[in-house]
Amino acid sequence: MNSAVRPLSQMTEAEYIAWERQQPERHEYWRGEVFSQAGGTRRHSLVGTNTARAIGNMLQGHDCQAHGSDMRVRIGATGYHAYPDVSVVCPPIEGEADDEISNPVLVVEVLSPSTADFDRGGKFGHYRQIPSLQEYLVLWQDEPRAEQHTRTDDGLWLLREVVGIDQTLQLASLNKQLAMRDVYDKVQFGDAAT
Repeated sequence: MNSAVRPLSQMTEAEYIAWERQQPERHEYWRGEVFSQAGGTRRHSLVGTNTARAIGNMLQGHDCQAHGSDMRVRIGATGYHAYPDVSVVCPPIEGEADDEISNPVLVVEVLSPSTADFDRGGKFGHYRQIPSLQEYLVLWQDEPRAEQHTRTDDGLWLLREVVGIDQTLQLASLNKQLAMRDVYDKVQFGDAAT
């Protein structure tokens, strides 16, 4: 885990799930440890919300569902429970309960200074263990920049970096285009942005 995020306590997975459902804030879980998900900046919130809205709009009339940061993703192979900023799941939707999915096709994380290294490294390592996952998108909050990781037919992960507000991401998992202008709508960059 990221050294800036300290575990709250030790629990079994079942204890965590029961406890988590009673909490007003979100907490991630791995190997018995529970980690609080700190609040974000306005930029972080805008990027996540804009992305969820843009993807949700592209899925209108489609069976797949876009979820925001309140949907927990359980990674069965590693036992990690995460709250990505955006996740997309397509039927048949799998999960132990209505507050969890275990078979997303797309996961999006917006980077925060305290979690950037973990989101791009260790957390992506967990996400890669999800058999249904086809794409992992990492978005910066302080500039219009994305890392797009796409799983190939032979199980390799390809990286494409996209920089610039006028660029477009071709989402292979959904066969749709996501404009960076939509992702960064109303986001102010520079020292004035918070």
